[in-house]
Amino acid sequence: MNLFKKTYWLIYPILIVVFMFIFDQLYTMDNFLLKGGICAVLAFIISPRKKIILTQTGKKKQITWIFLKDPIVLEQ
Repeated sequence: MNLFKKTYWLIYPILIVVFMFIFDQLYTMDNFLLKGGICAVLAFIISPRKKIILTQTGKKKQITWIFLKDPIVLEQ
């Protein structure tokens, strides 16, 4: 979990590349901008979200993701 806390921002570009490979295999399209746009939107929907929450001890960053049960709290 500590590795995810440090590298959660890498998920968005990795998802774009994965969706590009999948999209390239399923649907042949020559327009790279349209294919990249569709893959970027899909990656944005599935990527983790970062929120700043206010607690009694102060502000903390919270990472929520569709594939995690509990949110991850980062110290600020």
